[in-house]
Amino acid sequence: MGNATEANNTAIHAALKANPKKRHIITSQVEHSSVLNYCMALEKDGFRVTYLPVDRDGLLKLADLEAGLSDNTAIVSLMWANNETGVLFPVEDIARVCKARGVLYHCDAVQAVGKMPVDVSKLSADYLSITGHKLGAPKGVGALYVHQKAPFSPYLHGGHQERGRRGGTENVALIVGLGKAAELAKMNISGFEHAVRPLRDALEEGILGGIRDAELNGHKIQRLANTTNILLRGIDSDALLMLLDQEGICASSGSACLADSPDSSHVITAMKPETHAERNSLRLSLGIEHNADSVSEALRIIKESVAGLRSM
Repeated sequence: MGNATEANNTAIHAALKANPKKRHIITSQVEHSSVLNYCMALEKDGFRVTYLPVDRDGLLKLADLEAGLSDNTAIVSLMWANNETGVLFPVEDIARVCKARGVLYHCDAVQAVGKMPVDVSKLSADYLSITGHKLGAPKGVGALYVHQKAPFSPYLHGGHQERGRRGGTENVALIVGLGKAAELAKMNISGFEHAVRPLRDALEEGILGGIRDAELNGHKIQRLANTTNILLRGIDSDALLMLLDQEGICASSGSACLADSPDSSHVITAMKPETHAERNSLRLSLGIEHNADSVSEALRIIKESVAGLRSM
């Protein structure tokens, strides 16, 4: 796959081709744009899509999924870890519910891979998407796991590359890069949580405790170890990001894939529709390259930047 967008689209496409009489898809309001925009395009072609809600902490209710399933449901596409908040969905339970109803399940695991153990044999998903740059590989390469019993139809037609599953000349260098990155990630996965979560918590607690009108976006526990998303009431995200960029801090107000979009975060809007949190939120991610000193420096700069904006 060229990226996770192609992998996500291919999984949904394969399920629909396998079940042409089934015209219903279930996803959530907080999925990545590559899933949401494809689903909205399919709606124009006559498909019915159910967008499951999340609560204020970004959590999905399994009961909503169970209630939404029908004999007309072709596929359920629900992510493992949210790309903006790091909140985790109960993917094993989702897979179990789908299997019991005979519905195909696609898991967008882009944010989870490299940050937590991912075992497709235990998850029992029919399709699972990943991308290279989220675990240290070059940009421009992804992969789609397809269970041996899951139906599959090519999304790209061409030659007989990849046993006829994806037409087009393979980018061997990027594929090798993805393989090596996955190998290294597997070696380091056990230490990632231990090394990164305390740093993330220290940064998060420093912001929440040191800046007034700050509030966590996302569940406190049920999320990735490296991600934090914080509402800073009264602070325009774009203005804050400009100040942080000048100080060498990479941050965002939402998904990196929508950095050039004027639209606000659909994830935060779904979680807190009664507020303007989507335009006042700061998203930060940490990695194993960070340490206590870098976290302290980042916290100092964030506090000073917020204070400067509020003084204006």
